[in-house]
Amino acid sequence: MRLATAAVVLLLTFPLHAEEEKSDATEFLGWLLESKRDLQGIDFSEVLAVTSGKKIIPVNSAGDKPWLDKLSAILDRTLAKLNDPAHPIHSAGRINEASRFIEDELMTQCAAEKGWACGIPKTSTGEEQRSGYPDLRLVLEDGSVVYLDPKLHAADSRESSLRTFYYEPKTTTGKVHDDARHLLIGVSHNQGQGGQLQFEGWELVDVSKIKVRLKAEFQASNRDLYREESVVLQSTPK
Repeated sequence: MRLATAAVVLLLTFPLHAEEEKSDATEFLGWLLESKRDLQGIDFSEVLAVTSGKKIIPVNSAGDKPWLDKLSAILDRTLAKLNDPAHPIHSAGRINEASRFIEDELMTQCAAEKGWACGIPKTSTGEEQRSGYPDLRLVLEDGSVVYLDPKLHAADSRESSLRTFYYEPKTTTGKVHDDARHLLIGVSHNQGQGGQLQFEGWELVDVSKIKVRLKAEFQASNRDLYREESVVLQSTPK
C-alpha cells in the first residue's frame, strides 16, 4: 500500500515531461486499470507525507488535553454565536455558503485565546488561500501547529457514503508546511427544519486516523471541448 500511494500521488502531483508524456501516460493508465489494484483504505497521513513532505502528528488525548479543553470551549461558544438568529450566517443563501462564516467565527475565537494565533494557511508562494485543505492554521502557546478543517453535515447524514472530504495535491498551492496535528471539525445542522438553521453539535476527528480512496477521473473544460480543430459542424448564425 505504501508504494502504491507514493506512485499514484507522485504521478498526479508532478507534470510529465513532454518527451516522456506518451510512455508515462500509457504506463500509468495500465497501472491504474489493473483489476487487482487496491486504491481503497489509503492512510491520508501517507498521502500528505508524500505530497508535502510533512508529518501528521497523532493527537494524544492525555498529553494534548489542556489545549483540547480550550478548543472544546471555543467550539461551544462558536456554535452558540452561530445559533443567534441575528448572526449573518442565517442570511446565507445556501448551506454551502455557511462554511465561510464558521471558519471566520472559529478563527476569531481561536485568535482571541491568550497565547494562540490563528489564520488562513499560506500557499507555497506565500499567499493566503481560502480554498483547499486545510482551512485554518492554529499556533498554540508552545509554538506547535494544529491544522483545522471545519466540515458541515446534516444531522441525519452522518452515515452517508457520499464524498465529503477531498484533497488535491498541488506543489504551488499546497497549504501544509508544518509537521502538525490535523483536526477535522464536524459540525451537524438541522437543515433549517422548523424555520431556522440550527447547529446541533460538533465532533473533533483526528485526521491521522482517516483513510482515503483514489477516484480516477478524466475531465475537460468547455475550452478543451470546443476547440476550433475539434468542431466538425455548427449551426449558421441567424
